[in-house]
This record gives sequence, structure tokens and C-alpha cells, in this order.
Amino acid sequence: MKKISFPQNSLYLVTDRDLSFNRPLSYIVEAAIDGGVTVVQYREKNFQYNLDLKEVEQLRNICYNNNVIFLINDRVDLALVVDADGVHLGQSDMPVAAARNILGNDKIIGWSIETLSDLENFNASDSLKSSIDYLALSPIYPTPTKQDTIGAWGLEGIEIVRSATNLPLVGIGGINSSNMGAIIEAGIDSIAVVSAICSADDPKLASEKLKIIMEESSNKRIV
Repeated sequence: MKKISFPQNSLYLVTDRDLSFNRPLSYIVEAAIDGGVTVVQYREKNFQYNLDLKEVEQLRNICYNNNVIFLINDRVDLALVVDADGVHLGQSDMPVAAARNILGNDKIIGWSIETLSDLENFNASDSLKSSIDYLALSPIYPTPTKQDTIGAWGLEGIEIVRSATNLPLVGIGGINSSNMGAIIEAGIDSIAVVSAICSADDPKLASEKLKIIMEESSNKRIV
């Protein structure tokens, strides 16, 4: 099977049921894709197979039918069950090497780094460097949706990581239309958002506006 590539310059939606104001995740995801989202990560800390599997399968099918990458947060088993495009792993999740052994070489694995020590560990490990498809800097700015992290990267942190790796960099945490331009110009390739889309009155319109800012900022960086 051909290796799935992580798309550059992506608007990346991380789902959050609690922030979606009782609207189905299928509605949020479909609207976001219509607005320009090209990566969707399903994140549900309290996932239960008997209650939530059909929802995940529905989201996977929506993404598949729209040529959008569909990832699962944390749960390698769930990614296998629904044939997701890959997983996103944090520092306390399954080790990357174990996940790669289970998923095989054709799936995407993203990995969150929260500190400069995490970056040093990544650069010191040939196994990590050969197994990971993108790094996510978490969080860029403090945010209520990411309360289990040590600190925030900010623009200076982005520049440090950008100079240390050629892997695609995803920024997440406290990102919105007012600050994402500077984040991209500092070196972030793709923007991951939660509440900026999930909580928006019009998720499609919110996605469209974020996508425009992304494209304009990416062009400035190239120039």
C-alpha cells in the first residue's frame, strides 16, 4: 500500500464534542471541510466503543469521500478498526515505535512536543525521526482545551523548532484569526484549531476565513 503523505499548509480540525454546542460532529466536520479543512483529527477522551464507534465511522467516511486526511487522537486500536489514515500521539501515549509496528509504514503518525527536551529527544533518536510524519507544537499559546501541558511555545519557540527540523510543523493551542498569521510566518506549516471552528456559529465560514489567512501568511513567508 502506498504511503499516505501528510499535506503541507493544512487547516487541521481537532474535534471536540463539548465545544460543538450539541451539534453533531458530522455537521461540524462537513461544514469545516466545505470551508477548506484538509485534515481532521477525532479527539474524544471518553470514547466508548458501544456508544461512539458509529460516529467515528461516519466521520471517517465523510473525510474519505472528500479526500481529507482522517486521524485518531491517542487510540491506535480505534485507528485500525475504522481504517483511519493515522494517529496523533502525545508524550504520554503509546510509544511511537510501538504504534508504527502496529500500524505499518503506510499510515501517518503525528507527535506532540511540549518542551525543548522533547525536541532534543526527537533529534537524538533515529527511530523517532524515521517513524514520525509531522511534529505538533503544543500549545503555541495557553488555551483551556490544552491544560495538561508544561508551558507555551510562543513565536520564539516556533523559530527554534523550525531551525531544528525539516518535518512539517503543526501548531495547536490558543490559535485564532488574530494571531495565526504571525505563527505561520514564524515557521509553522499547518494550523490545528478546536474551538475556532467547533464553537463557531458558522463552522464553514470560520474555516474559510482561517484558510484565507493561512494562504496569505504562507505566501509572505515564501516571499
